[in-house]
Amino acid sequence: MGAVRGAPVKVKIRDSVILSGRVDSVTRDVSRRGVTLSLSGRDDAGILVDCAAPVFSARQLNLDEVIASIVRPLGITRIRIQAHGMTRNDRVHIEPGERAWDALAKAAAARGVWPWLDPDGTLVIGGPDYSSPPVADLILRRDGRGNNLISLSDIRNIQGCFSELTLLAQGHASTTDNQKIKPVDVTSPPTFTVSEAIPDSDSEAKTGHNNYRVKVTDPTVPYYRPQILTHGDVDNQKQLQYRARKAMTDARLTGRDIRAEVVGHRTPNGELWQPGQRVRIQSEQQGIDGIFFLMGREFMGGRPGGATTQLRFKEDGVWIPDAYPAKKKVSKKKGKDQIRAVPVWENK
Repeated sequence: MGAVRGAPVKVKIRDSVILSGRVDSVTRDVSRRGVTLSLSGRDDAGILVDCAAPVFSARQLNLDEVIASIVRPLGITRIRIQAHGMTRNDRVHIEPGERAWDALAKAAAARGVWPWLDPDGTLVIGGPDYSSPPVADLILRRDGRGNNLISLSDIRNIQGCFSELTLLAQGHASTTDNQKIKPVDVTSPPTFTVSEAIPDSDSEAKTGHNNYRVKVTDPTVPYYRPQILTHGDVDNQKQLQYRARKAMTDARLTGRDIRAEVVGHRTPNGELWQPGQRVRIQSEQQGIDGIFFLMGREFMGGRPGGATTQLRFKEDGVWIPDAYPAKKKVSKKKGKDQIRAVPVWENK
């Protein structure tokens, strides 16, 4: 069968799948130099990015309902939640014509997590586990001892970073308005500080709120750089806290980018390089010695350079900090049942 637009495709390195998706465009060039066939495409998230959510009237949906009524009808059926303490009852406002990916991202962000696709096409909703061990050491020393990097770039930028970010929103009335809202778990590394302004009301009536506000600060920005964002509608104050932290982590991630080029496509233990891995990087000349988070990869091959991989790293422990909150120490009492982990939810 010839190459056609929309055809399903799996890209492999030997027996390992590195991308599952569809062909977007097919280009055939004919010239005196020869005949060239070019294919371009994306993973299975492409349909979520391109197509509108099949919602024909404004609705309040939680994450379960977004998956059932928006994601599954578009052909994505393998779904996994990758987070601890995942609560899926917070609702978000979905408008007709809203992109399916935007609706999914909004529902995920309401709980402090994010969606992405694994190479095999599984939709993952959650965040990274920063307690996992590093998979490799990338070294660049002056004397050449132990070096395994072809090149290393360390890019730092203050554009897009803010010393404080304030998120303003309003909330519709709900049956939980009279319940005291507990603050978000910020026991992860003290990257940011969070303050909140909860509406004061002693009334039993549920008329909604119009003055939700959360401020998040980043002490790594050396001078006053404020930012104010607005969000139309949130379910509760905790939801706004997750959104504020997500906005600040996104801003902080723009401040540093480490790009490395290595020989081959695999880590020292034989795994393919894959986003989500943690790697220790050491470079004497650039003063780098620490663990970083792998955000992206690009496999290269062919002549004259042979097989190489371009890796893009970000600061460790910053992206999606609320998926796996730091564990609190629990004192054991004689005769009391101990807390047990709840199995991770998964749709098959």
